[in-house]
Amino acid sequence: MVSNQILQRTVDGLTQITGKKCCVFDADGNVLAATLDSAKEHSGAAIKLAASGSDKRKTGGMCFHKVFDSDGLRFIAVVDGDDDIASMAGQFLCQELSELSVAYRDRFDRESFIKNLLLDNMLLVDVYNRAKKLHVEVEARRVVMVVEMGEEKNGDELDRVRSVFGTHAPDFVTAVDESNIIVVKHLGEDGTYDDVDKTAKVILDAFRDYKKSEIRISYGTIVGEIREVSRSYKEAMMALDVGKIFFKDRDIIAYSVLGIGRLIYQLPLPLCRMFINEIFGEKKPDQFDEETLTTISKFFENSLNVSETSRQLYIHRNTLVYRLDKLQKSTGLDLRIFEDAITFKIALMVVEYMRFMEGQDF
Repeated sequence: MVSNQILQRTVDGLTQITGKKCCVFDADGNVLAATLDSAKEHSGAAIKLAASGSDKRKTGGMCFHKVFDSDGLRFIAVVDGDDDIASMAGQFLCQELSELSVAYRDRFDRESFIKNLLLDNMLLVDVYNRAKKLHVEVEARRVVMVVEMGEEKNGDELDRVRSVFGTHAPDFVTAVDESNIIVVKHLGEDGTYDDVDKTAKVILDAFRDYKKSEIRISYGTIVGEIREVSRSYKEAMMALDVGKIFFKDRDIIAYSVLGIGRLIYQLPLPLCRMFINEIFGEKKPDQFDEETLTTISKFFENSLNVSETSRQLYIHRNTLVYRLDKLQKSTGLDLRIFEDAITFKIALMVVEYMRFMEGQDF
């Protein structure tokens, strides 16, 4: 459906060009857009024309015109005046409204196709048939991007994202729920993940008046076939969730960088609890004091290098060794040994995942 904002721009433009004020009604006589102050007063005449067999009528010093699309009567266009200029302006307005209706119906059909494709709501044979009918390329390199919005919205988020890609681009911008805007980005033969990342930054820039934490963007892997788009979408959605757990400081996250976090995300919670109990027993990682947690974090950050870690923590090397020995006694894991360090790191990530999934401490 053509938005009232687009209709208003159309009637504004017509009035500027012809000097004739006008308005647009729907088939029920509701004003959709107007430059005519008395538009509501002509609602009754618009309803009468809609119920009649005529396509146009001059009455009350106004020119009334019906505008049809494939579903039947769509608009009633009204132009102030009954002279030749008003008649010509009415014809021009009808043509503009008709073309807008066709264009938006085509976009609606394509958006409906993309939504069903993303959600796996179509049989494979239907995917190809619909793609051919809607002139959507079957074999093309694409990637799905998910733009997650914050709780507070202005209502223009979809338009902001669409403005990044333009109206005639081969990309699709749509929404499948209230929280996320989906972009099916067409990459062409030479498109890379660096290009996707640059596009994500442009989208973020479109929301520069928002708080940085309110907008997050994720994307899946590049696919080369229309039927694989849903896979890229699922990957982007997973990246969005995994990013919230293990990459909190990033506002752009790619599925390809999730690493072991992707595996942990797919573990059932009972198995996670069993693993944590086996590793830590009664002493859970979140029960360590702040000093211990900081030491662990910095030790991993410096690839288990004792000297560099003690330097960055501004402590003596022996003090760090004492802390690591103390941790070994309480957990049975020596972080200076690679295998134990890996086990401990995975355990910390599992705890983060459990907190995210259940929203409580363990």
